[in-house]
Amino acid sequence: MLSVSNTDYFDLELTVNGTPVRRRIPTHLRLLDFLREELGLTGTKEVCGEGECGACTVLLDGLTVDACLIFAVETHGMEITTIEGLSRNGNLTPLQQAFIDHHSVQCGFCIPGMILSGEQMLRDHEQLTREEIRQDLSGNICRCTGYQKIVDAIESVSRDRR
Repeated sequence: MLSVSNTDYFDLELTVNGTPVRRRIPTHLRLLDFLREELGLTGTKEVCGEGECGACTVLLDGLTVDACLIFAVETHGMEITTIEGLSRNGNLTPLQQAFIDHHSVQCGFCIPGMILSGEQMLRDHEQLTREEIRQDLSGNICRCTGYQKIVDAIESVSRDRR
């Protein structure tokens, strides 16, 4: 385990959204702050700062994590995907488009985390039931939409893949 103090620095090397990144950072810097402040990737949101809401969800080597709970140094040599890294050449993923088509976005704070969680669900499961979607989204809190439209969007992509 890494020893962390406020005066230590680390030469971090990782891949973010397909781009190699190398930065000298303080060892106490959270992944969330690294993404937002050092790289300008503000799609990753901070709401609770305690790993309860999922607004800061990113994919770390393909698995969802709360970026507010991880020190950036812990991601050395790994690959991170943020909401900004999902679309390719301006084309939205099927799930991003489904969120638009199903009017799943209201204030937008939870949506990046919801989409990244949905992307992992779709990778992990051949087919998803509504109950599986609800269960897998349990780490993401939405204060605006009531989840129905979010579940509809993820379900539609799962159904369309058949």
